[in-house]
Amino acid sequence: MLKKTSTLILSRGIATFQSTWCKKDSLFRVHPCVSQAVAENKPVVALESTIITHGMPYPHNLSTAKEVEALVRAEGATPATVGVIEGAIHVGLTSEELDHLARCKSSLKVSRRDLPYAISKALSGGTTVSATMIVAHQAAIPVFVTGGIGGVHRDGENSLDISADLTELGRTPTAVICAGVKSILDIGRTLEFLETQGVCVATYGTSKNFPAFFSQQSGFTSPYQVSNPEEAATLIASTLSLGLQSGVLIAVPIPEEHAAAGQQIEEAIHAAVTEASAKGITGKDVTPFILQKVNELTKGKSLQANIALIRNNARVGSQIACALSKQMSERKLRSRTLHCGKRSLNSESDIVVIGGINVDFIAKGKMKTFHFGQTNPGSVCQSFGGVGRNVADSLSRLGHRPLFVSATGADSHSDAVLNYCKHMNTSGVARLKGQSTATYCAVITESGELSLGLGDMDIHQQITEHYVSQFEKQLSSATLLCLDGNIPVSTINYVCSVARKHSINLWYEPTDTEKACKPFLSDAWKSMSYSSPNLAELCTMTKALGIPTPEVLPNSLEEVLSVAVALSRPLLEHLHCLVVTLGAMGVLVCGEHDDAGSVNLQPRKQKRRRELCALHYQALTVKAEETMNVSGAGDSLASALMAGIVQGRDTDSCVRMGLLAARLSLASPHPIPPTLTLDSVDPTKVQTQNWSKPSFMWIY
Repeated sequence: MLKKTSTLILSRGIATFQSTWCKKDSLFRVHPCVSQAVAENKPVVALESTIITHGMPYPHNLSTAKEVEALVRAEGATPATVGVIEGAIHVGLTSEELDHLARCKSSLKVSRRDLPYAISKALSGGTTVSATMIVAHQAAIPVFVTGGIGGVHRDGENSLDISADLTELGRTPTAVICAGVKSILDIGRTLEFLETQGVCVATYGTSKNFPAFFSQQSGFTSPYQVSNPEEAATLIASTLSLGLQSGVLIAVPIPEEHAAAGQQIEEAIHAAVTEASAKGITGKDVTPFILQKVNELTKGKSLQANIALIRNNARVGSQIACALSKQMSERKLRSRTLHCGKRSLNSESDIVVIGGINVDFIAKGKMKTFHFGQTNPGSVCQSFGGVGRNVADSLSRLGHRPLFVSATGADSHSDAVLNYCKHMNTSGVARLKGQSTATYCAVITESGELSLGLGDMDIHQQITEHYVSQFEKQLSSATLLCLDGNIPVSTINYVCSVARKHSINLWYEPTDTEKACKPFLSDAWKSMSYSSPNLAELCTMTKALGIPTPEVLPNSLEEVLSVAVALSRPLLEHLHCLVVTLGAMGVLVCGEHDDAGSVNLQPRKQKRRRELCALHYQALTVKAEETMNVSGAGDSLASALMAGIVQGRDTDSCVRMGLLAARLSLASPHPIPPTLTLDSVDPTKVQTQNWSKPSFMWIY
């Protein structure tokens, strides 16, 4: 999502941005109309100002700037022209400030690299595409309209003259609406460079032809195409929700009636390029020289075409911004309606998850085996995990709003993980001074197998019975409680007692082989309804109860299933269902035989003598090279099962939801993929390999 997920940044108000920048000697100034529109999630369009300071002569620059702002307003959006005036960054300019920039003859052309200098020297200047993107993103404005972007200059493979616009698109999540790139640039290499930067490029309209500013066709095609504002808005929302930290480029062809002069302008451009080269004009002086020369050679036709395409971009960009704002507002309304509807239909429909929250560091080797005592080649990425956090995250992406109860330190790791978890209900997470947020480092092999894990988990002991008891009202009214094995034994016993007293279904996630036995050190386990151990954790559980357990785990599927069934049998005297995860061998679901010839995952209505059976489901295959993270697959599987059970789905649907969620997790750098949604794990909607029929066996 991006859950980006999703997790979209669009709804955050301008207050955070102002508090970060305005306190620094008031270097950043946001026009009240802009700040109000952003805070209310109304459509806002960012506009650059180098077109005012360097793109056109006065008074055409001023009249065009004002006309473009008027066009944006006419489409229902708020214009936010970005500029630097006497060392202060402005988002949204007054009429007087526009006039100042239009007349100023000493204006600096302000790109990313120039922002610090312009501020330090209290200079004025027009912001380029890259600088405007930075400011727009910080101000929570997702849509930015300009004329055309910079690119790879001709002979750029030798001169390395590549516009900062391209690298900015690769690292700033803003949608740039433009007319493509000017034909004075190397358009083919520009598109290749954008691909390298991971930028999603789409042509607006009926074809994939990538425009070349004054021309509707450049001879190159975009990877994608969007037909209307709604499609463009959906593309932008999807990009932001994934948290990719890269932008979207939407190329809008110049209107047909103004493209007729394109051939004459192209000839003038080639002549101007030749003259610039002969005169030794280089760097950032090239574009202004060529534009002025082309305007002279075409007797003003290029200026007219330039103004026409900017007007058109402003119209299209504003329509996209309005569509994006509408989509986000509707999504928020649906979310609120969904949660309010659930609460009104059943005040006991909430899920409570109690467990650990970690900051994970995943190191994946590039070799089949590790050589200890020396540096091994590989990659390292940071993500956010913890079994309890993973479960709460998954459920939050699958249509639920669980209360998550946990503890972190009051440190930078806590800031990072709680900021990432804004889509979750973390009101039950305690931030404790003098404590360290749990951290975990997993070292996995090239094939995706866990080689070594190191963790600082002391904070989990602070999830005490006393702290959790503050939420007894929520616990006693929940439909489902979920515990992970990280929390203290006394806390597990307390929650089990609440579940028994109020007949609440309780799911226990064992976490690892050492912690799996915690509820089984007393009769607390008899209050549990579900658990999802792997085979080693199941052995730990049964060993704690004094049940004979094999010292060596079998290797063949037939033997594994036989052992798992035998060990599950005594636990099912009290547990409603056991889900034994078998890694690449799949999942074994053990429990009560129902009338449909399957395992009954839904809670029992009444106590009665049960016939027990098991279903074995094959795993969905994930290629070794596609495996990015092994720390969240089991949690994703269990969470999707929980979601399916609470939603009243049949056993087959629940298990297949879990398998699809586990596959998504394995292929994601995050334990819980931001792309996880109900649709993404709906077996009827996801195109996958043919589902194999589960094998059935009785448990005696």
